[in-house]
Amino acid sequence: MLQLLWLVPALPFSGFLILALFGKHFPKKIQAIIGSGTIGVAALLVISIGIKFLNLPSHEQIFNQTLWNWFSISGFSPSIAFHLDSLSLVFIFVITFVGFLIHLYSIEYMSFDEGYARFFAYMNLFVGSMLTLVLADNLLLMYLGWEGVGLCSYLLIGFFYKDPANNYAARKAFIVTRVGDTAMLVGLFILFVNFGTLNIHDILTAAPGTIAIGSTLALTIALLLLGGAVGKSAQLPLQVWLPDAMAGPSPVSALIHAATMVTAGVYLIARTNVLFALSPLAMTIVAIVGALTLLLAGISALFQYDLKRVLAYSTISQIGYMFLALGVGAWSAGIFHFMIHAFFKALLFLAGGAVIMALHHEQDMFKMGGLRKKLPVIFWTFLIGSASLAALPLVTAGFYSKDAILWFSFSAGNGSVWLWLAGFTGAFLTSIYTFRMVFLTFYGEEKTHVHYNPGKLMTIPLIVLAILTTFGGFIQLPGNFGHVTIFSNLIENTLPQTVLKSVEAHEWLFQILSAIISLSGIYIAYSMFLKKTVSTYNPSPFQQFFLNGWNFDKLYDTLFVRPFVAIANSNKSDVVDRFFDSIGIAFDKLSKVVSFTQNGRLNWYLTGIVIGLILTISLMLFL
Repeated sequence: MLQLLWLVPALPFSGFLILALFGKHFPKKIQAIIGSGTIGVAALLVISIGIKFLNLPSHEQIFNQTLWNWFSISGFSPSIAFHLDSLSLVFIFVITFVGFLIHLYSIEYMSFDEGYARFFAYMNLFVGSMLTLVLADNLLLMYLGWEGVGLCSYLLIGFFYKDPANNYAARKAFIVTRVGDTAMLVGLFILFVNFGTLNIHDILTAAPGTIAIGSTLALTIALLLLGGAVGKSAQLPLQVWLPDAMAGPSPVSALIHAATMVTAGVYLIARTNVLFALSPLAMTIVAIVGALTLLLAGISALFQYDLKRVLAYSTISQIGYMFLALGVGAWSAGIFHFMIHAFFKALLFLAGGAVIMALHHEQDMFKMGGLRKKLPVIFWTFLIGSASLAALPLVTAGFYSKDAILWFSFSAGNGSVWLWLAGFTGAFLTSIYTFRMVFLTFYGEEKTHVHYNPGKLMTIPLIVLAILTTFGGFIQLPGNFGHVTIFSNLIENTLPQTVLKSVEAHEWLFQILSAIISLSGIYIAYSMFLKKTVSTYNPSPFQQFFLNGWNFDKLYDTLFVRPFVAIANSNKSDVVDRFFDSIGIAFDKLSKVVSFTQNGRLNWYLTGIVIGLILTISLMLFL
């Protein structure tokens, strides 16, 4: 069964090729079967491979598969090869299984769009690229998948390309993430110079003996890789592209936020954990970036009125928690939260998309309300996802995954009370903006009439994700709950465990505080947005600042865009440009002279032929 690993990314790519080349000739039903079916088969294959893999002895839970040699230049011979271990297994399960549910939902959601085949082709390419990224056994093949998901995000964010605003959002995402990708590419060059290879296993094995702990080289490599990670995962300071990425269809948002794109940075840091561990300063920077990002995004989410933008800032914040976990060395906790976040964030985006579709594309929460009884399935599934996002204690998966991060942010060897306080404050903000969203959308008076009732193809994926969101947390219970180690064992085969500063008995206190802060945030949201009637939203200048994401766009426009445009404008008529412009002008005038001979008069053409013959004969006679 493990030998069929190559089929996992091959199936989505085959679906992309069929739909891209022949999709428009098929009826929509066939397009949907190809688009979602290839991902569904890949998900079943991953489950079968996972069962086989987990039944192997722990020391044998690594599988490598080389398909062919990519190229060979001066001893550098990267392969198209895949590496399966417990880390990549978690990721390919989430990518294929959650991806399939999103594709299934999309069959109905996108059924009224004329670009049906194009949509599924892009989505399949997206999934295939992400699978290539996480299965690659070398950094060059990983970078191919890395750029593949960047391309697909551009295509899908700008899917409704007739609207210029959507094209702007797609370009913004593409350009901003390129900044991080450039840093990552430089990091790959440095790794190749020092190790002579880009094979991940070879680099991680040789790194402790090649790079000194705390050296400048270790810090440089880690920070360059972090640059790539913050770009793809929309972390500070490159977080500005993700809120605008909501221009794409809701299933696209679900796929980007839950199973692909923004999780790529988390995977990169986790996969190259040995390189980061060689630089304690870099680890601290990763944790600080995560802590600052989760606070910044959480505050911004409090002031949004667009349902999808609330969820977008929520993703930025939750990815910040993952970076915080990775930065303090809590590798298992970070990956555990990645999986749980994939479940509840896909659920929230898909349920939110159903609300938007039911209200005829209305996204303003202050124009919603009263949907609790109108859309009961959507309401309950959205509520389950919201409860998990807000880390409602004991009964939600989000509580267990976020509690682990908060605990390790304090108790890990390089944790601190300040990192814990940042995560703790972020949890409080999360519970407020999450239930603000729930109360504004589903409670109160109905402000917009329901135009469409979602069918089974949209509700079944929501129910499945709601079940996973509810029970997924029991995969790994905290140590003081009995420490169920299914997930811990799955991850610790690949990642080193955190060294604790204090005994697990103290964890009870932190869990009680987390529960209190979550419930307090929900109560505040209840008092402000349900107990009191809120019908309009007129943000003050203070609120507008956070509504605009702390005005980072204006800051970057002032610091980078305007100076670049000014330099380009001042340089557009320099000597070099004038030289090449003069060549163009000269040829333009010459073409006008030559075109004068083409006046449509037959006698003029005959005269020209006669003159040409005379000149030709004269040359033949006298030369």
